[in-house]
Amino acid sequence: MNKRILSLILPVIIIVFWYIFTVPIKLFPDYVMPTPIVVMISAYQLIMSGKLLIHVVNTLIKVLLGLILASIIAIPFGTLLGWSKNLEEMSKFVIGVLRPIPPVAWIPFSILWFGIGLIPGTFIIFMGCFFPILIYTVDGVKRTDDVLIEAGRTLGASKFQTITKIIFPSSLPTIISGLKVGVGIALMCTVTAEMVASNSGLGYLIMNSSQLFDTGAVVVGMLSIGIIGLIFDIMFKKIQSKIFW
Repeated sequence: MNKRILSLILPVIIIVFWYIFTVPIKLFPDYVMPTPIVVMISAYQLIMSGKLLIHVVNTLIKVLLGLILASIIAIPFGTLLGWSKNLEEMSKFVIGVLRPIPPVAWIPFSILWFGIGLIPGTFIIFMGCFFPILIYTVDGVKRTDDVLIEAGRTLGASKFQTITKIIFPSSLPTIISGLKVGVGIALMCTVTAEMVASNSGLGYLIMNSSQLFDTGAVVVGMLSIGIIGLIFDIMFKKIQSKIFW
């Protein structure tokens, strides 16, 4: 209970100062910084109209699709890279060139290739999630204790069994950390992509509301993204607490 109370102190302080600076003092006009009351009204209207739920669902679909597709490719590939030094050397140059490219740099190509809608947003998220998951997977495989691998070989384990029964389970906590990082990047990528290449989602809500000077709805969209990220963070922490050893 004490921890929960402590976690609420800073948000309450922020809201109090936010209210003071925007209502009694009126330091900023409403179109620059909305008051907490305006944000609450915007949130109520978006929730009651169902628009917020639609945008949240659209964003979540893109995030989950991009994250799942990136995981399906990055985790097996990263496991092989961490296991095989030759394959890692072959891939080092290509990965080194592609990894620093910001995911948003792929937006023009995503629009040209896929148009506007679900697929380009999913593609941008995929590009953002792929390399963090890949790097964390490679690192997790390399951190596998050699004693475990030698013990498996002594007991007659094949290469496939060594990878699936020893290396992968041992590197799973690190892979989960990579997925956790990937979710944060996915949320940033999807909002950016939705601002440019989508007609739905929280990014679209933020951009459309800003053009209409509806800053209350902008803040609601931003807070919705933060809450989604917090929920994912809590989920991954619980998963990590179950599998870390």
